[in-house]
Amino acid sequence: MMAMLVGVLIGLVLGLTGAGGSVLALPLLMQGLGQAAVPAAGISLGAVALAATLGVLLRLGKDQIVWRAALLVGGAGALAVPAGQWLARQLPEAVLLIAFTVLVAGIAWRMWRQAERQPEFTRVVRAGSGEPAGIHLAACALSESGLLEWRWPCALRMAAVGLLTGVLSGFFGVGGGFVIVPALVLLTGLSMVQAVATSLAIIMAVASTGFVSYVASQPMPAVAAAVMAGSLAGMLFGTALAPRLAGPALQRLFAIAMVLLAAGNLWRALA
Repeated sequence: MMAMLVGVLIGLVLGLTGAGGSVLALPLLMQGLGQAAVPAAGISLGAVALAATLGVLLRLGKDQIVWRAALLVGGAGALAVPAGQWLARQLPEAVLLIAFTVLVAGIAWRMWRQAERQPEFTRVVRAGSGEPAGIHLAACALSESGLLEWRWPCALRMAAVGLLTGVLSGFFGVGGGFVIVPALVLLTGLSMVQAVATSLAIIMAVASTGFVSYVASQPMPAVAAAVMAGSLAGMLFGTALAPRLAGPALQRLFAIAMVLLAAGNLWRALA
């Protein structure tokens, strides 16, 4: 029962927060179910992969996902996930949790600053609606028809984003949306709606690869199935609530929760 509840909480957070929400999965699994860092990362990847797949299915037919970008970034990320998982297995758990806490602090700071300076973006990321203007840079400029103009600088930078996402995903068991969404907006000039939707397709590929890789190397904990099932229910519920709750206040709340949970994990590990 507790495993199902933790899964619902993970899915709910993902549905409400979108990019960056998966970083709560690891501390929830460790504190709520007593999992060690590496097994928790494996379960987290499975739950995130399912939730992202559901998010992609909900957006099919809306022309929000840029599939060529998703294939390039997601393909590069999938190749790099095993490297991140291998690195995580070489380090003591305390070192892994220190690195995770630093990552969470950076994400929480970015979320808080965005809530202060760009409140309209918090509503898009959470609810998947609205069309704030994108930023057009030469690397991946949009044509007059709105399609990406593929050039080598563009492809190489997007592949680099995918590699970084894959390493972080394998290392921490996160989806990587906190890297993918701002990178897509900056490199391609896509609207925030398109960037969030495309990031879900990328996360689906990267997290699924990481989960399969984890299962192939060691048995999954018994609680994994209940957590993953709960994440689907939570994702549906969170997606339904997001249009009503989305905004700067919710983003600040999650930023605080992320820091407190990560700090609690680190305190327990060091104590």
